[in-house]
Amino acid sequence: MADIAASQAEEAVDAEPGVGDLLLWILAWSELAAFGVLLCAFVIMGVLQPEMFADARRHLNVPLAAVNTLVLITSGWQAARAARSGATRDARRLALVLAALLGLAFAAIKLWEYAGEANFAGDPALGGFFELYFLITGFHLLHVVFGALVLMVVAIKPDRENVTLITTLWHVFDLIWILMFPIVYLA
Repeated sequence: MADIAASQAEEAVDAEPGVGDLLLWILAWSELAAFGVLLCAFVIMGVLQPEMFADARRHLNVPLAAVNTLVLITSGWQAARAARSGATRDARRLALVLAALLGLAFAAIKLWEYAGEANFAGDPALGGFFELYFLITGFHLLHVVFGALVLMVVAIKPDRENVTLITTLWHVFDLIWILMFPIVYLA
């Protein structure tokens, strides 16, 4: 009986809004703003140099990027499972680890993709596209790798507030990729 009361008390404390909520949303919106600026620059360059962008896009591995999109969305689904209010501590832990592993799989696939695209980065006729491409996708990749590591750390002690923080940021990284994929690969 005492264990049940202690568990309910922990969940009640976990459910209260934390002091860091405002900072979390400032961080989330600043990430969206930073990537928004980068993606706007990419779109503007695409409008100014449509032939170069069309030629350069032919060298991207769109099917592999689409698979990677599914990997990241699945990772986001695992993060959402970790953040559910009824999830047990062990369920949160497992979902966080799975989300992190899928995030690292995303990174490995992206590096494989880069290996095929690196040869074209030095081509002066395609350089502007690939400079922006590697800047934007590389910046996102760093966020995913860092986020995956934080997911693993939080899985060690999956308190509700920590889970909410990292899963919210993880969903921001998902959202950025979901916006980035059609703009960079399909437009």
